[in-house]
Amino acid sequence: MKPSRRQVLRLSTAAGAAALLPPARARADEAAAPLPPAIAALKTMTDGVLPIGTDERRARVRRAQELLVAEGLDALVLSPGTSLEYFSGVRWSGGERLLAMVLTRTGDPAWVAPGFEKARAQELIPFGDDVRAWQEDESPYALAAGILRDRKAASGRVGVDEAMPFMFADGLAGALPAARVVSGTPVTAGCRMIKDAHELALMRRAGEITVRAFRAVFASLAAGMTQAQVAALCAAAMERQGMSGGALVLFGPDAAFPHGTTNPQPLKPGQVVLIDGGGRLFGYASDVTRTGVFGAPPTDRQRTVWDLVRKAQEAAFKAVRPGVEAQSVDAAARRVIEEGGFGPGYRFLTHRVGHGIGMDGHEWTYLVKGNTTKLRPGMCFSDEPGIYIPGEMGIRHEDVMTVTEGGADVLEKWTGTPEEPAVA
Repeated sequence: MKPSRRQVLRLSTAAGAAALLPPARARADEAAAPLPPAIAALKTMTDGVLPIGTDERRARVRRAQELLVAEGLDALVLSPGTSLEYFSGVRWSGGERLLAMVLTRTGDPAWVAPGFEKARAQELIPFGDDVRAWQEDESPYALAAGILRDRKAASGRVGVDEAMPFMFADGLAGALPAARVVSGTPVTAGCRMIKDAHELALMRRAGEITVRAFRAVFASLAAGMTQAQVAALCAAAMERQGMSGGALVLFGPDAAFPHGTTNPQPLKPGQVVLIDGGGRLFGYASDVTRTGVFGAPPTDRQRTVWDLVRKAQEAAFKAVRPGVEAQSVDAAARRVIEEGGFGPGYRFLTHRVGHGIGMDGHEWTYLVKGNTTKLRPGMCFSDEPGIYIPGEMGIRHEDVMTVTEGGADVLEKWTGTPEEPAVA
């Protein structure tokens, strides 16, 4: 069933990883256009799912303080971003005005906030009563330095979030001449890389929603659809299930570009369809790729490549266990693809085999050659080998896994085929 122009206009405002249609103003009757039956049949999957609570965030702060000691840091300063949200739940957009959480080895965190935003900050801050406000003609960095002096941490090693804007880190360093401002990644990544049972449950549900969305979208494909139209359907399918998200959609030769092309072509029977995307459930990400063949039986060539990528993905899963180096997982998948005739090196599998995932879609650490980080239980990764043949096709399979004592636990188990790639 090909969606009408009215339907596409209704969907084009949905969030997605791929570029959607240009903004358009839909009339009331356009907004009411029906979804394809497979997508309309989807039901919410978020009933009973709980967000991360304040007590859990306090436990994260305590773990961060343990790591401050272990890593020889005296304090950690976080500006708005994922790590601030991870530890406090605070989401903040303030541009060039600094809001910061200042954490030392003991006690509750202290906070620095713009004076005219102090009341809003206090509404959001879950714990820590020491909230110091700076006026427009004052330095927020001097205020943060004052907190550290009060807590006897102004002359040690002060870690900052690796994603902190340079102007904030530079301003803090200037206000702390006796301190050494360094990366706080050993603390932020040290906490965030290891997921607990609640985090894994959110990621597993997000993955289930994504797979069901993709299955409904594959069932709704029609010749002539654009990649933007299918991306909009992906966003709508996730929204029907209670999660915001979207997808990158690629057809036929365009799928040989792992992240898309600037000149996408409409869908034709017999082409591969690659859908890569996901969403966030209470802050936790999914990332799934399914590749199928539309409108005609797969050719021998398509099936051979599809099966080879699947074998490579399975090889990576089997390579995962505590204590192995991250690079060995990449090597396991790459070996299968090269032995299948698609090598050497990055010639056809043009990217690493996986990335860490959690609150950010891409985060520490990475399954890539040269990364000697040892895998630990609770780490989560994508496993996404692909074969990209210029001018012909690209095929990628992607699922999220977590490391357990017994090996890889795949969060989105599936038994798909080129004809039905999104079977859960």
